[in-house]
Amino acid sequence: MSSATNSYQTLNVTVPKEFLYHVELNRPNNLNAMNDTLWMEIKNCFQTLGHDENCRVIVLSGAGKIFCAGLDFLEASQMGEKLADHEDIARRAKILKEQIVRYQECMTSLELCRKPVLAAVHSACVGAGVDMITAADMRYCTQDAWFQVKEVDIGMAADVGTLQRLPKVIGNDSLARELCYTARKLKSEEAASIGLVSKVFPDKESMMQGVMTIAATIASKSPVAVQITKENLIHSRDHTVQEGLDHIASYNQMALQSEDFINATVAAATKEKNVLFAKL
Repeated sequence: MSSATNSYQTLNVTVPKEFLYHVELNRPNNLNAMNDTLWMEIKNCFQTLGHDENCRVIVLSGAGKIFCAGLDFLEASQMGEKLADHEDIARRAKILKEQIVRYQECMTSLELCRKPVLAAVHSACVGAGVDMITAADMRYCTQDAWFQVKEVDIGMAADVGTLQRLPKVIGNDSLARELCYTARKLKSEEAASIGLVSKVFPDKESMMQGVMTIAATIASKSPVAVQITKENLIHSRDHTVQEGLDHIASYNQMALQSEDFINATVAAATKEKNVLFAKL
């Protein structure tokens, strides 16, 4: 099964298998650099799929030579022209703050999406690309992949998610600071050793096959269980253990009465492996 579902200028969205959606960054001639259209379409796409009952899991990848080159500097330079219309620093700052917040919301849309997002990275993942994948649930890469928090090299601090999420993703504050202060390249083997990615594949073809298999397994599970699990993992990351326990107790008082729980427990008791769950 494979069908196109949405019409975007900078994304290619397909359904390779029931309940499994593939979102592909689709600016290959621009190395999937992030222009304003791509930023906004990412937000729109993940918000839409988050509410689509036909979608249970999302695989995110990039078309062309690399996963993502980061910010589209050609378009970003146009911001200077917009700022030039205002001499006052407070008014220029207001414009920049609004733009930063807009882009933050675009990256956070992956995290807020109720469906698990699996990022599949090949070749380069730079700047905004790192912001994007750290907002995903799981990350995989090819052997030739490398990652770079590039912002200090262009005289700025990363401002749309990497500084907030990368230390928590890898669980190593010292190394996160090293990567962000030096802008050095992080190659695939090291990325796996520190937990940035779950697995390294020999090439893109084998990676996509492997990640699609994992995604299909997730898609076969109870959507009630998977979506509550994602929400509680994110909540628990930013709260105390007790607050996380209170959060899951509130959700499971409903979930344990769901038909998904009943169907799954009956299947477990009867050793039935193929359980079908209703859309959510």
